[in-house]
Amino acid sequence: MAERLTVILAAGKGTRMKSKLYKVLHPVCGRAMVDHVLTQVEQTHPSEIVTVVGFGSDQVQKLLHTRTAYALQKEQLGTAHAVLQAESLLADKSGTTLVISGDTPLFTAETLNQLFAYHEQNQAMATVLTAKAPDPFGYGRVIRDENGQVLRIVEQKDATPEEQQIQEINTGVYCFDNQQLFTYLHMVNNDNVQSEYYLPDVIGLMQAQQQKVLAYQMADFTESLGVNDRIALAQANQIMQQRINRRLMAQGVSMLAPEQTAIDIDVQIGVDTVVEGGVTIKGQTQIGADCYITSGSRIVDSTIGDGVTITSSTLEQSVMDNQSNIGPNSHLRPKSHIGVQAHVGNFCEVKNATLGARTKMGHLSYVGDAQIGSDVNIGCGVVLVNYDGVKKWSTTVGDHAFIGSNSNLVAPLTIADHSFVAAGSTITQDVARHDLALGRARQINKADYWDKLPVSDDPNWNK
Repeated sequence: MAERLTVILAAGKGTRMKSKLYKVLHPVCGRAMVDHVLTQVEQTHPSEIVTVVGFGSDQVQKLLHTRTAYALQKEQLGTAHAVLQAESLLADKSGTTLVISGDTPLFTAETLNQLFAYHEQNQAMATVLTAKAPDPFGYGRVIRDENGQVLRIVEQKDATPEEQQIQEINTGVYCFDNQQLFTYLHMVNNDNVQSEYYLPDVIGLMQAQQQKVLAYQMADFTESLGVNDRIALAQANQIMQQRINRRLMAQGVSMLAPEQTAIDIDVQIGVDTVVEGGVTIKGQTQIGADCYITSGSRIVDSTIGDGVTITSSTLEQSVMDNQSNIGPNSHLRPKSHIGVQAHVGNFCEVKNATLGARTKMGHLSYVGDAQIGSDVNIGCGVVLVNYDGVKKWSTTVGDHAFIGSNSNLVAPLTIADHSFVAAGSTITQDVARHDLALGRARQINKADYWDKLPVSDDPNWNK
């Protein structure tokens, strides 16, 4: 098989995105568009990949690192000019070069491999990847002769009214004989409406020299969607989301309303897990088997074990072990770890803390910067006071401890195993094993206080 090479075009600023973010870095289901393209290209096993960068080049290189080589297009003078910037890296190599845009995140490795194979088997000088578009407006049209051979590709702005009626469009993806590609790139001129050097003009030049130019029409037009504005970005996200959800359901995940479920491409979910509608799962999240995630939940970069229930809650960079549960309406902030069979109830918040196995934190409590042991009871309204206005301090609570409702544990603090904190206490000193700590103000009852109130004779006063 001939050597495979790839050029990814990622130099355009993307002014129609109306964004401070470089166009190809806009995310689609959790991964930048150019990363989607590179990931699929890598699966075609090219010997070398060159990404042509321009605006935002530092950001692109920071994202893609050494997965690709780079060529800089200082001035954006068109797609042919962009490919020409890779000449010093590729021109002396033989083989087939794939050219693809970095703002087309929906192409699959399967389609790219089919294009490579068609080009190589037919020993073509160039092969254009085409698709039949229901609405071809904005795309370059593929002009064929009476025998179906490709004559040229005409951009929308340069097409005649008759040519604009053609539905077969150029997807912007090509295979070329590598050395011939760079020879013909030097022949391209900018005699067009935009005064740019168009890569499709190479096709016409090759045809004029009787070179073999073919077109491979792919089956799924949606793969060819190029993202130039926020409307197309939304469409790309929708199409990618449908793919992700179908893949997960085929692998044994139940989705009650997949059209209302947003899951990033790198998320992994185990079999027999049920995901209700209105759930968002992002980043590098991994979810085990037999879990149940209800609507309103948002999970980001977290690891969830088997048999976990998450009820309308938010998790960020946290871990929930097997058979644990949370919610409704609770929040695990980064670096939280909920142990096996532990329970975090409603309206609770955990941050940078571990709750041991079978520990119960029922409702309306805050645990931050803490190590909580196993089989601990944390009553309603408990607050771990971890911040003194300057520094965060930590709290340790031992196994089988009991923390009564409405208690404040003022860090730094250690509550030993099998100790007790009475409800309503503010604890500022360590508590030893088996001790009971009380930190309440002494109760005083004032007799007949009602009679001293000036409104005590008004029958409507307390209604």
